[in-house]
Amino acid sequence: MATFDDARHFALSFPETAWDGDSRLSVAGKAFCWSWLERVDPKKARVPNSDVLVVSVASEEVKFGLAEAEPEKYFTEPHYDGYRAVMVRLPAVTDAELRDLIADAWQLRAPRAVLKRFEAEQPR
Repeated sequence: MATFDDARHFALSFPETAWDGDSRLSVAGKAFCWSWLERVDPKKARVPNSDVLVVSVASEEVKFGLAEAEPEKYFTEPHYDGYRAVMVRLPAVTDAELRDLIADAWQLRAPRAVLKRFEAEQPR
């Protein structure tokens, strides 16, 4: 069972990742994962739900594919229609699944120069 703290800790292991102190993790000013802001009451502001992480993905096809294949782990909502991000139920995913999702999301949003430096530093 993964937690938001696990997600934050893992994301911060990537170069140039910034934590806004609240709910967003970004690289070079581009958010790649964040806590879901849930609308609990239609007449009130959204509130953070730390059991759900929103993670950037390569395409809407990937998003819908994950949500269809494993709806107990992944989902979306109309707010994210047209946006390449999937919602992850943290208690339902393993640490390894979470690490893979975050690594992919970071790579999608990181600038080329940062990616090249990171890849060059990785053991072969």
